[in-house]
Amino acid sequence: MKKISPEEEEKRKTAIFESMSSRRQKHILKKGYENWDPFQEPKDPIDIRKDKTKRTTQTLVREFLQTKSFDDYSNAYGRGVFEFCLGIINNDDRYRGMFEFAIWYRELLKREGYEQPTS
Repeated sequence: MKKISPEEEEKRKTAIFESMSSRRQKHILKKGYENWDPFQEPKDPIDIRKDKTKRTTQTLVREFLQTKSFDDYSNAYGRGVFEFCLGIINNDDRYRGMFEFAIWYRELLKREGYEQPTS
């Protein structure tokens, strides 16, 4: 890729800015025009994040859903699994809390004789 001069880059930046809607311009000005870089490289997608087992969210979800028959889950169930998996991988307190509660509740049901352990 050809290197452009700082003057040419500034002209391009100004042209991009002026072609935007006034609402988007206000958003950029609020954060600081000089800090805005319309040429920056995109960030890595979230799918690249991995857990301690070196699996991506997509891999974990696929492996889990393969343990279920198609009759056992719906699209909403699959979305819930994905959202929960993403929350756990990102170490989000909300999902950690739900995870720990689910483990605790299952153990409570077992102790009180409401649930048989699964094989």
